[in-house]
Amino acid sequence: MSPITRVGIIGAGNVAARHADVLAGFPDVTIAGVADTDLHKAEALASAYGSPAYGDHAGLLEAGGLDAVYVCVPPFAHGKPEFDALSCNLPIFVEKPLSMDLKTAENIAAEIERRGLPSAVGHHWRYLDVVDRARELLDGRPVRLALGHWLDKVPPVGWWLNAGLSGGQILEQAVHVLDLARLLVGEVSMVHAVPAGNRVEGEIDRATSAVMSFTDGATGLLATSCLLPRKHRVGLEVCADGIALEVSETRLLVDGEESIEDAGHAKTLVDRAFIDAVRGKDADVRAPYAEALRTHRLALALTRSAAERRPVMLDE
Repeated sequence: MSPITRVGIIGAGNVAARHADVLAGFPDVTIAGVADTDLHKAEALASAYGSPAYGDHAGLLEAGGLDAVYVCVPPFAHGKPEFDALSCNLPIFVEKPLSMDLKTAENIAAEIERRGLPSAVGHHWRYLDVVDRARELLDGRPVRLALGHWLDKVPPVGWWLNAGLSGGQILEQAVHVLDLARLLVGEVSMVHAVPAGNRVEGEIDRATSAVMSFTDGATGLLATSCLLPRKHRVGLEVCADGIALEVSETRLLVDGEESIEDAGHAKTLVDRAFIDAVRGKDADVRAPYAEALRTHRLALALTRSAAERRPVMLDE
C-alpha cells in the first residue's frame, strides 16, 4: 500500500464530518472524496479537505483510487452503498445502525467474509478508557443485573421520528448501550419490550421499557425516551457480587462514590484501528461488522417485541 490511505466518505452529515475531522488528522490518510444525495452538503464537507464532491456514492466509487470507504448514511439508506463498495473490493467502516432490517445486514456480513476484507462499525464506546477499567473491575465477578438508559431529546434531523426511516430510538441510539451490555454482561436470550401508548401513526415510540434475559443468567432492563428537552441520562449500570458500576460515554462511577473520567480518545481510536487494519497492520478493531451484527440483531429483537407486544427469543 502507498504511504497515504485514500478514504472515500459516503454521507455528509454530522457523524461523517466527525470522522472526516479525525481522519484528516492522521498523517497517513487523505480524504479522497465525499458523496451525498444532497450535493451541497457533500461540497461543504469536501471543500474543508480540498476533496472532490459527488451527488451519489456511485460517482465516488467510479472515480476510483480509493483504499477504503466510510458509510455514514441514515438507517434507511444502508445496503446499496455497502454492497457497491464491497463490489469494488474496498474495506468498509459502517456507522450504526447497520440497516433497517436483519437480512440486509446479514447479507453484507456474508459478503465481507466472502471477500476477506477488513471492516469496522462505529461502536466507539468499546474504546472508552472507562469501559476497559469496568471490565477489569468485573473480572471474575459475573454481572447479575444490568440497567440501561437512553433518555434524551429528538435529534435535529427530519427523518428521525419517522419509524419507516429511522427504525426507532432503540435501533438508532440505544444500540450503543446494548453493545456495551453485550460486552460487559454477555449475550441476550430473550427480550420483552413495552412501548408507551398514544403513539402517532407512522412515528416512532417516544418511550419504551424492556426486560432482557441474558444467556449466563443475568437479568436486565432498558429504558428509552426522546420526550426530553436535552440529553438527561445515557449509559449502563451493572451490579455484580460486591460492586456496582455506572458507565457512560464520559465517566465510570464505582459504587456510587468513586468517579473516573474518560480521557476522551475513543472516537479517534476507533478510526485509527480501522485504518491500521486497512494498511495490513495488527489492528485493534473491537467491533468488526460480524460482531456488530450481533448487537444489531438484539436491537431489532427489541424493536420487534415492542411492535408485536410480546416477548421475543433471540434464536427465533
